[in-house]
Amino acid sequence: MAMKKPYYSSSSSILFHLPPLILKLILILCFAQESVSSLNNNNNTNLEFRQAAAVVSSLRLARIQKHLDNINKPPLFTIQSPDGDVIDCVHKTKQPAFDHPLLKFHKIQRVPPEMPKGMMRMAAETEYSSSNSSRGVRQTWHEKGRRCPKGTVPVRRSTVHDVLRSKSLYDFGKKSSRYSPAEAAARRPDAPDVVSGNGHEHAIAYTTGSGEVYGAKATINVWDPSIEVVNEFSLSQIWVLSGSFDGSDLNSIEAGWQVSPELYGDSRPRLFTYWTSDAYQATGCYNLLCSGFIQTNSRIAIGAAISPVSSTGGSQYDVTILIWKDPKLGNWWMGFGDSTLVGYWPTELFTHLADRATMVEWGGEIVNSRANGEHTSTQMGSGHFAEDGFSKASYFRNLEIVDSDNSLSSARDISTLAENTNCYNIKNSYNNEWGTHFYYGGPGKSPQCT
Repeated sequence: MAMKKPYYSSSSSILFHLPPLILKLILILCFAQESVSSLNNNNNTNLEFRQAAAVVSSLRLARIQKHLDNINKPPLFTIQSPDGDVIDCVHKTKQPAFDHPLLKFHKIQRVPPEMPKGMMRMAAETEYSSSNSSRGVRQTWHEKGRRCPKGTVPVRRSTVHDVLRSKSLYDFGKKSSRYSPAEAAARRPDAPDVVSGNGHEHAIAYTTGSGEVYGAKATINVWDPSIEVVNEFSLSQIWVLSGSFDGSDLNSIEAGWQVSPELYGDSRPRLFTYWTSDAYQATGCYNLLCSGFIQTNSRIAIGAAISPVSSTGGSQYDVTILIWKDPKLGNWWMGFGDSTLVGYWPTELFTHLADRATMVEWGGEIVNSRANGEHTSTQMGSGHFAEDGFSKASYFRNLEIVDSDNSLSSARDISTLAENTNCYNIKNSYNNEWGTHFYYGGPGKSPQCT
């Protein structure tokens, strides 16, 4: 795999002729990782300081800190992860979800959801044949046996640095719309929720059946694709969708893994979730960065790094994700790995998904910012094209859907789509061991992809 390009750099700056309160705010909130002694010994100019202060004003810092105080709930216990993350163990009744106005009186679902029929297949897949070198992954913060106490949920702590990498405080933790209004107006009514709009490019499989879907599942190969610039990302996920693709009422529930230097400050693959009820306009967010998703598991931290990752020609690692609607109470649950329940999206959050889904997508997505006037070199999946096959190209295997009877079945009636096959592509197939599956991905910029 090609060596990753650096996505940002930081440098010390002198801070003088500055009121003590503002100096304290900047030192504590912005430059906590910088050495105070190096700040005192640096000989930068007043102009340089004014430029730095313009970027991060004390007023902006105060707004950022207020927002962080809202989403970083007081922990009962804190774990320092080897990768630099801080995992706060928050009492389950104090998690960010309950700040949502629609969940003011919501009680955590204590009755276990009705698992989809056919879940025995999911348990068997966690012991997938070693002859194909396919193995599960773990979360980095679990090293040395660290766990959150019973009755708490692990929440990755957000920092000022996380917010400053975003375009704005409003944009922090949110996806941009995947298409412009003009592109949305030109879409076919039956098209999947992807176009090459706002720089988003995809290689996906999607359902083309009856339009009544109550969940989806897949086992997803894990890699660490190279990201060219900080505001780009590469992800592999499941989308569960309902509503209008060319309007403002699209409902989407999403989960998978992603590499996003802007969101996390590094290039590690991380487990993530997302939701929106208005086509990514004002509702929803990644992970637990806003209210909505209710976590019930004390061992899985959404937004935390997962390891190990697959290697070209070597061992392959994957994660199994299941999203389905509990037929009893209507909430949308997420399962991870060997049928571990992570939590759920309450039905109150949605309009169309309050009833059912109408489409499922599985696959990869990248952002192409064309920073240098050329196509990005950000990789999708492993960075290899689909035709390179096992141990080189990334895969989704055992694609399944949940029907109205709450039964899992192989997703046989699917189509595939890739906007620019010179950059990223997808090839699907079926066999008895992997069921419906596909390889996908690509390197981005090349002589054929410009």
